[in-house]
Order: sequence, then structure tokens, then C-alpha cells
Amino acid sequence: MPEHVTIVMIEDDPGHARLIEKNIRRAGVLNEIMPFTDGTSAISFLFGPDGTGAVNAGRALLILLDLNLPDTTGVNILKRIKENEHLKRSPVVVLTTTDDKVEIQRCYDLGANVYVTKPVNYENFSNAVRQLGLFFSVIQVPEAK
Repeated sequence: MPEHVTIVMIEDDPGHARLIEKNIRRAGVLNEIMPFTDGTSAISFLFGPDGTGAVNAGRALLILLDLNLPDTTGVNILKRIKENEHLKRSPVVVLTTTDDKVEIQRCYDLGANVYVTKPVNYENFSNAVRQLGLFFSVIQVPEAK
């Protein structure tokens, strides 16, 4: 993945966040990772003080999104990202414990690029994220317009 791409990680579980970062690094991805533990701070970063998202125009973002957040739903954040003219091209990878078929379909309908269910088992989770990191190393990420 080009070095200028920033990974925005929205994950409220500190253990999961550490595991995700560690295994993305193990896959050789050295990009900046900006962690957010709740939807409010992530939305504030993504959409900026004026709420338009123009603050991120010209930046290449890859968003890792947990659906189960303490203050808002990941689905709500996904919907807002994909409806925003500056952010809609940013790839969103939903990484969550929810494997409900209706929820998966809803996320893809809203524009999620990838949906990954977090395995419960630690080793399987580590392996899944490492593979995701390898995937990140080859994908192209457009800049926000």
C-alpha cells in the first residue's frame, strides 16, 4: 500500500486494537495507523470541525471499522462516509464480531468494500488480520476529492 495512505482504525476494544495493529505490522504494512476508540472522535476526525469532510480532501484513507461501538453504530459511520463527497471513495473494511447475514448485506448495500468477521479464537483472529494486512499491501487506495 502506498506510504501516504493513512489507516483509520475505529475499534473500541483495546485488546482487539493492539492485535489488529500488531498483525498488520507483521504483514509488513508500515502505514500510519490512527486509532479511535469511539465513533464520536472518529467522526470528528473524518468530517472535521465543519462536518463536511473537506478537511480530508486530497488524503488517502483506508478505514477499518468495528460495528459495535459504545456511542454510535459502525453502520451509521459507514453510511455517512459513503454519502460524503470527500470520503465516499475511501475503502471501508468492516472488521467485527457480527456474522449476521442481514447485517453483512446491509453493510455491502451501504458501500462497505470488505466485511470480515472477527474469529473468536485468538490465533484465528491474529491470522485473519495478518491476511488482511497482506491484502492491504497490494490494494490501491484513491485520494479523497
